[in-house]
Amino acid sequence: MPVTLRLPAVLAKAAGGKTVHEARGATVGEVVGDVAGRFPELGPRLRDAKGEPYPYVIFYLDDEDIRFQQGFATPVPDGAEIVVVPAIAGG
Repeated sequence: MPVTLRLPAVLAKAAGGKTVHEARGATVGEVVGDVAGRFPELGPRLRDAKGEPYPYVIFYLDDEDIRFQQGFATPVPDGAEIVVVPAIAGG
């Protein structure tokens, strides 16, 4: 069963104009890699050159922040939802 990756509207342009994508992967990193492989402009906005998540882009796996789990190595169950939330600066 595929996993759902939800992107914020600000990243949709880099992902074919869509905010919701079906993807496959056993870990969060593999799911992100699956979608980034289809949309090369998206990859550098989600992860650094080493393939690690940027500290200012938060990934939630079924409402759990992966920074407090295993990061991109966090296992993804079938049918899960990953939500990407970029940090917003301001004051």
